[in-house]
Amino acid sequence: MNAINQAETPCAPGVTELVERAHAMIPALRANAAEVEKARSVPKETIDAFKEAGFFKILQPRRWGGWEMDPSVFSKVLMELGRGCPSSAWNMMILGVHQWEFGLFDERAGNDMWAADNSVLVASSYAPFGKCRKVDGGWMLSGEWKTSSGCDHAQGGAILGAFELDDEGNRRDTRSFLVSREDYDIIDDWFVVGLAGTGSKSVRIKGEAFIPDYRSHSVIDYTKTDRETPYLHPFNQVFYASVSSVIIGFARGMIDLYIEQMKPRQNIMGPAGAAAQNPYVKDKLGNAALLVRSAQARLAQVFEEASAYVQRGELVPLHDRVFHFLEIQRCGKDCLDASMMLWKKLSARAIGLNNPVQLWMRAMLVAANHITQNEDDNAGVLGGYLLGQGVPPFIYNLPEVPACQEQAA
Repeated sequence: MNAINQAETPCAPGVTELVERAHAMIPALRANAAEVEKARSVPKETIDAFKEAGFFKILQPRRWGGWEMDPSVFSKVLMELGRGCPSSAWNMMILGVHQWEFGLFDERAGNDMWAADNSVLVASSYAPFGKCRKVDGGWMLSGEWKTSSGCDHAQGGAILGAFELDDEGNRRDTRSFLVSREDYDIIDDWFVVGLAGTGSKSVRIKGEAFIPDYRSHSVIDYTKTDRETPYLHPFNQVFYASVSSVIIGFARGMIDLYIEQMKPRQNIMGPAGAAAQNPYVKDKLGNAALLVRSAQARLAQVFEEASAYVQRGELVPLHDRVFHFLEIQRCGKDCLDASMMLWKKLSARAIGLNNPVQLWMRAMLVAANHITQNEDDNAGVLGGYLLGQGVPPFIYNLPEVPACQEQAA
């Protein structure tokens, strides 16, 4: 029996209301952004403000007091928060998207986490750096994982990744494991050029940790289950698109800063007058805005197309997913290109540490390097698919196992 009764769950606010709440936070977030970078961690007060606004409930299943909304709602909120403070928005993205994943786990995992307090947060590190081995009733997990963003705020634990291997050491699957906080240590090793405030430290399991079967799932196997509608979206689409959403927010913040700094600026070289009258100043802004809006529109279309299937209780077909995957991952490149246009045109004053533009530019450099923004490889995957070559294994689905091997297993 769940401690959180669905009947007691407050009604979800509308999408417009949630976006307005995020937009209203931009000035305060921006005012604290530099201090967040220096502290190398998002303050608890900011996380509490996100909780108060209800942002962590957007993707959380109703059975645990959440609002079980479509991932597109979460995306729109992230696009606003990214304009205020890159590191704070990144923490909101990482810590907030895990609530969606609890719709994939066995219900007992959510009961473990939220029976007493449904506001408890969970961190993650999905890169399969760990080692797992199957035992009776679950798995033994060990290892060390890099870049667990917001781990200092995750009292519930962390979702960690590992390859499942067969007896010959061949890859069978990639799995995620919900690990309790007492089972791992946090290693303070996050010293980076940008997004320093995310506190993305490493985590290391103390020896080996036992993970029950119900606290693990495949991150690749995309098959029909009895889970609720919002959780029929492909795993990678939701997670990768969340990263793309916050990156679009960073780029929108860069545009905000460019406009603010260019409007009062006067030429010091060439004809006297406002720098904003320079045709190249205007050209760069127009083209940057187009790139960012195009990325935003593309992401909205991905959600719209996927949700059309999900709302009917269907899985998103492979043909659509191959396109969606590249469309999501291209956002990082487009937003980085847009930001570089503006950075270059702001000239020497952009490099001062007291100018917030450099903080946004460094955040964009780091974010665009995230594995979820690997448009190069995935352009080739889409091209190969269109040429009739199929898709590589372990990206969209598990490879098919011959019947004889299934019987032997």
